[in-house]
Amino acid sequence: MEYTVQKLGLLAGISTRTLRYYDEVGILKPARINSSGYRIYGAAEVDRLQQILFYRELGISLDQIHEIVSAPMYNGAQALVEHREKLLEKRMQLDQLIANVEKTIASTEGRITMTDKEKFEGFKQNLIDDNERKYGKEVREKYGDDIVNKSNHKVKNMSQEDHDAVTALGEEIHTKLAEAYRSGDPSGELAQEVAKLHRKWLMFYWPEYSAEAHAGLAQMYVEDERFTAYYDKEQPGTAVFLRDAVHIYTNINS
Repeated sequence: MEYTVQKLGLLAGISTRTLRYYDEVGILKPARINSSGYRIYGAAEVDRLQQILFYRELGISLDQIHEIVSAPMYNGAQALVEHREKLLEKRMQLDQLIANVEKTIASTEGRITMTDKEKFEGFKQNLIDDNERKYGKEVREKYGDDIVNKSNHKVKNMSQEDHDAVTALGEEIHTKLAEAYRSGDPSGELAQEVAKLHRKWLMFYWPEYSAEAHAGLAQMYVEDERFTAYYDKEQPGTAVFLRDAVHIYTNINS
């Protein structure tokens, strides 16, 4: 079956403006343009749009989606299997939050007693699941399942005091790293203080410390564009600067 822009937009629940934009950026071209100048979409375009919307639902940027679906080795059937797994993970996260809300309602109505720890279990599990989804494969390959599982367990059992402390520490690192970067010296006193604070921050998540693992993580900040983008968001080059400071602090070079 074939569809015009209006009919495909109505079928998919998106605007015709969105479909025209997808055509403009090249992520979803119509099968053909008819004699009246209308975009016409066929079965292949319907399937591709479904994949695009699946990826959008998972929070993936349009640029990334374009790269994925345009790759020579892209496999639509395999992509559907992966979509299913990710959606099941998302459903599990929502189920945990819903259960947490229901327990909170019951607690406020006096039907049950809810501990402070229980009030935040759903959020902590979501944090763990989100990190697993984004970085789990790389981190598990680098450090092994045992270390990652122990780290997840530590996060899940983090107290409110620990959470407040690690949040404050993260903000302190952010501020001092920006100041140290402006000095241009990763071996300087302030940069080395940042590396020390970074170690302290890690210990809220890691089961144990090793200089090699610390240096390896700092190297990953440079090699993995997701981490680089985070640290370089305000000052390009910050990820490399932090890597160098940590390598000096640990006395380990890549």
